[in-house]
Amino acid sequence: MSRIFIPSKKNIIIISTVIFILFFAGGFLLGNKYGEVIPVINQKSVPIYKVDRHDQKISITLDGTWGAEHTEEILKIFKENDVKITFFFAGYWLKKYPDLVKKIAADGHEIGNHTFTHPHCNSLSREKLSKELEDTSNLIKSLIGSSSPYFRPPYGEYNNQVIRTANELGYQVIQWSIDSLDWKEPGVDYIVDRVINNVESGDIILMHNNAPDTPAALKILLPKLKEMGYSVVPLSAMVYKNGYYIESHSGLQCKQTGRGD
Repeated sequence: MSRIFIPSKKNIIIISTVIFILFFAGGFLLGNKYGEVIPVINQKSVPIYKVDRHDQKISITLDGTWGAEHTEEILKIFKENDVKITFFFAGYWLKKYPDLVKKIAADGHEIGNHTFTHPHCNSLSREKLSKELEDTSNLIKSLIGSSSPYFRPPYGEYNNQVIRTANELGYQVIQWSIDSLDWKEPGVDYIVDRVINNVESGDIILMHNNAPDTPAALKILLPKLKEMGYSVVPLSAMVYKNGYYIESHSGLQCKQTGRGD
């Protein structure tokens, strides 16, 4: 007579635990490899913090939400160093300084979306966030004829809904890997040293359009970075547009083998 094996309660618990651990490990590895959201295991969507590159390209990005006292000087510094970058402006800044917006674009710089009213995006509904992005995009288009596919959430604040809503509207969400801390006004030398001592290929550097130390810091930084072999480019010349995944634990944008541009 054959015997039917009926697992004990203890064995059922052990087997269930092993299955859960295997599922967790598989989900974690797949999530990191492909940047996909694995149910239960890997639920957090992330923006691009840095790009996995080895060609010495880096991007300087300037956020603008208040004032424009230093904008003309900053544009002059970029022109003198033959550098193009990506600005992120809030809609109300764009509305207040339309002539500067046109000059920035005419100089060859990119203008990214930084929402219209600079809200805490995590507290917005999908509909309100979509309106923030669309209103800003429409304003940029009305001023310079086109808008970029890059969005930076105010305060660096995001959640899954923010990332997914922006992606659905065609945006790549951009954070940064080096915060210059120019917004804290720590002094020019501090800003320069912070960037120079930490910079690597593929870095995205955060600076601010109206921070008082930024122009002087850029005057020193741009030649130094060039001496170090780095090429400062706008995001469109560094971020992969397709054929990529984003590491869920680091925000590093990586090219899939044999793909990505």
